Amino acid sequence: MKLNVKNSVLFSVMLSLLSCNSGSKLPAIAPDIITEKALNDTDDPAIWIHPTDASKSIVFGTDKKTNGAIYAYDLQGKVIEDKTIRNIKRPNNVDLEYGFSLNDSVKVDVLMFTEREKQQVRLFSVPDMKPLDNGGFPVFEDETNIENKLPMGIAMYKSPVDSSFYVILGRKSGPKKGYLYQYKLLVENTKVKPVLVRKFGNFSGKKEIEAIAVDAEMGFVYYSDEGHCIRKYYAEPSKGDQEISCFGGEYFLEDIEGIAIAKYENNEGYLIVSDQQKGQFNLFDRQTNKFVKAVNLSTLETDGCDVVTVPLNATFKSGLFVAMNDEKDFYFYDLDKLIK
Repeated sequence: MKLNVKNSVLFSVMLSLLSCNSGSKLPAIAPDIITEKALNDTDDPAIWIHPTDASKSIVFGTDKKTNGAIYAYDLQGKVIEDKTIRNIKRPNNVDLEYGFSLNDSVKVDVLMFTEREKQQVRLFSVPDMKPLDNGGFPVFEDETNIENKLPMGIAMYKSPVDSSFYVILGRKSGPKKGYLYQYKLLVENTKVKPVLVRKFGNFSGKKEIEAIAVDAEMGFVYYSDEGHCIRKYYAEPSKGDQEISCFGGEYFLEDIEGIAIAKYENNEGYLIVSDQQKGQFNLFDRQTNKFVKAVNLSTLETDGCDVVTVPLNATFKSGLFVAMNDEKDFYFYDLDKLIK
């Protein structure tokens, strides 16, 4: 669905109703694009920027059921069927990174996502969507409690120190300390192999930890300890496992959910975090982590979100923010709608 003048009045009425239902008292901001529906239950997006033509960029989004999929959408919100990965057993969260070295001469962009019911993660090249994992990588193998073995949140981290690639994972439940596992992606004889390098991250025990986001340029990893706070650690394993801060909890009604990091020059930017039950997003300063403002984007029960700050096309001139909506779709916004 693409919004236009003909349906603007109807959508304004819908936004008013959504604002009342969500609990947000802020004026509702309409999306620029609403994607085609997924089959089951959308959850988390990741935006891939095309290297030579930004208008051909792709938004990937999980459909979280036993017969799930990683949907690929163009910037008009249409499903790109030949880029969509189907028959995935409950894909939960998704992330991507650029320039992974398969060998000395071949670098590819990669997409990773959790396959919860198989207790593993998957790795595909982008945009050709070829599997690089021989069917999947088992994770949390040293756990005996099944709930502690079910992967949910995922974030990729490319180290600015030595260009190593890592994946940081959360799960359905876990201990008060060492909730997150961080794996380094190694290549041996052209095959990718994840190696566990550390367990870190405190947990309040109140709900669960799903949303994870990495600010590679500043060297931090953030995650949502739902119902408690946003936790901050160093992303580089060599810098240790000491928690840097636990902040922002007072600005959320209940669950702290998806985290997107809008990155600008000189380390300026924002953490954009879903206040799920209130139906809005809280913005925190990227450098200080101080609360800036909240915005109501008219989504329902948003889990995951993602953002890029480069112009993509005439619709997304300032960048793109994508939010999951609890009606089997995703909402696309020109980034200025949030920031200004």
